[in-house]
Amino acid sequence: MELDPAALSIPDRYKLLIGAIVPRPIALVSTIDGQGRTNLAPFSFFAGVGSNPLTLLFCPANNPDGSEKDSLANAKPTSEGGTGEFVVNVVSDAFARNAVAASEPLPRGSSEFDAVGLTTSPSHVVRAPRVAESLVAFECRTMQVIRTNPGAPSGGNVVLGQIVHVYAADAVINSRLHVDPAALDAVGRMGGTGYCHTRDRFDIPLGLAALKAT
Repeated sequence: MELDPAALSIPDRYKLLIGAIVPRPIALVSTIDGQGRTNLAPFSFFAGVGSNPLTLLFCPANNPDGSEKDSLANAKPTSEGGTGEFVVNVVSDAFARNAVAASEPLPRGSSEFDAVGLTTSPSHVVRAPRVAESLVAFECRTMQVIRTNPGAPSGGNVVLGQIVHVYAADAVINSRLHVDPAALDAVGRMGGTGYCHTRDRFDIPLGLAALKAT
């Protein structure tokens, strides 16, 4: 099947993305607005960018009416009216349902923390709180927002954040900074309402040695 994205509806384009780009890690993003009100939302368009400086990104699409999601409105730079900060909390199986529940649209200013039963914990550097239940959290300052179609329904936005502090529970990390995947027990997003565990893993050596691995 050959497909021209321009000939597809927005929902069909989205369906292709979330069905084929799998599994996707989940960023549970906590932010705070200028009035001190917290917000929490999950995003699976999320990735690391680089280690020098330590950088990541998440992608909050516009609402169906073209307006910004609260996470973007809060995290965008201060020059654009936001606070310029956010926290990415890694989602483990133990609170995966709470994290997904935070996708429920609430009136602006209402806290998803309260609605879904997750706990705020003070961050070390940024004002936005981290999720106490999360075993790894990245405190970020927003470097840049790239808008692929400003003001358009479902238009994409790339939020680049420099990680200024990392919280890792002692149970998931050792002295060499290796994260134990079994202890982290992260979950991933699939297509539709599907999710996956990270418990079925296998090792492959890098480079041409991979071809000799059994």
